[in-house]
Amino acid sequence: QVQLVESGGGLVQAGGSLRLSCAASRRTFSSYAMGWFRQAPGKERDFVATISWSGDSTYYADSVKGRFTISRDNAKNTVYLQMNSLKPEDTAVYTCAARVGRSIYSSGDEYSYWGQGTQVTVSS
Repeated sequence: QVQLVESGGGLVQAGGSLRLSCAASRRTFSSYAMGWFRQAPGKERDFVATISWSGDSTYYADSVKGRFTISRDNAKNTVYLQMNSLKPEDTAVYTCAARVGRSIYSSGDEYSYWGQGTQVTVSS
C-alpha cells in the first residue's frame, strides 16, 4: 500500500508555469512507476505523463509534449511535474498515480494507487 499526496496546484495566467509535487509514503518508492493524469470538469480523465522507477524512461501525452516535464527524486519519495507555457485548456485536477513494476503505461487502468488531486487553473 502506498499513499500519495499532491501539492503545488494553483491559479496561473496563460503562459505561466507551475511545478506539481507528489509525495509517496512508502520507502520502496523506487519500486513504482509513476504517472500524472488530469481531469477537467465534465470530461474523462486523461493521461499526462509517466516515468519509470529509475527515471530513465518517460512518456508524454501529445498535448503536453515539449511543455511539461516529469521527474522523480527517489531519495525524497517524490515525483514532479514541471508545467511551462500553460494554456487555459490545461485547467484540470491533476492526480498522481503509482504502479508496481518497471514498465510505464499511459492507461490509468494499469495504476493501483492514486492521490486526491490538486487543482490547476489557467486563466486567459
